[in-house]
Parts: sequence; C-alpha cells; structure tokens
Amino acid sequence: MVVLLSLFGMVCWGIAPVFAKAALKNIDPVAGLVLRTIFAASVVSGWVIISGNFPAISKIPVGIWWLLGIEALLATLVGDLAYYAAIKRGDVSLVTLIMSSSPLITIMFSVIFLGEQITLARLIGAGLVIAGIILIV
Repeated sequence: MVVLLSLFGMVCWGIAPVFAKAALKNIDPVAGLVLRTIFAASVVSGWVIISGNFPAISKIPVGIWWLLGIEALLATLVGDLAYYAAIKRGDVSLVTLIMSSSPLITIMFSVIFLGEQITLARLIGAGLVIAGIILIV
C-alpha cells in the first residue's frame, strides 16, 4: 500500500507543475502561492469537517503543532515560493528535476536528527540522483 500511495503521489506531483507553470504565466508567484494555499486549505478543511475528524485537531499536543508549523513554513511558504518563482522564470522540466533531488537533503537530516541508518542502496540511489542532476544542468 505504501508503494501504491507513493506512486500516486509521484504522478500527482509530476502533473501539478505543468498546471502551475501555465497559471503563473501572467501572475506574481506570491499571488499564485496564496491562491493555491487557500484552495488547498479549503478543500482539506471541508474534508476534515465532513468526515467528522475536526475534533481530533484539538487533541493534537502543542509540540506537534510547532513541528508541523515549522514544516509548513519550510515546505509550503519558503520552499514552494522558491519553486513558484523558479518555474515562472525557467523551464518547468529543469526546475522540477532539481527540486526532486530534495530527498538527498531529507536523507542527510534524517540521519542527523532522527538517527536513521544510511544503507548501501540509499547511498547508491543518492549518487545516481546527483549524477542525474549533473547531467541535466
């Protein structure tokens, strides 16, 4: 199930930049990010309310709120703003390939902060990602 969900997410993330590039043609990246965030927040909020899971949000510990807030600032605010600015100015295929190398950073920080192990397979995969980026840039 994890692999199927990951593949589905990959397809969605692969298609989405094409729509973003087309949408950003005549608007500021910040305005685009605001509109996208409002739309996504509205859909997710509606989903939580309709599913009856809204009360569960109040049970989430404050420490978790801080962690998710930091993640939101890094990924949704700063990271997505950089991504939107890059695809507005450059080729969406190049930008998404470079942005897709983010797992290299994730691997490094998961080892440092979460104590995860680096396996030979992950090292080989990381090396291939780096080689791929060098080839396309």
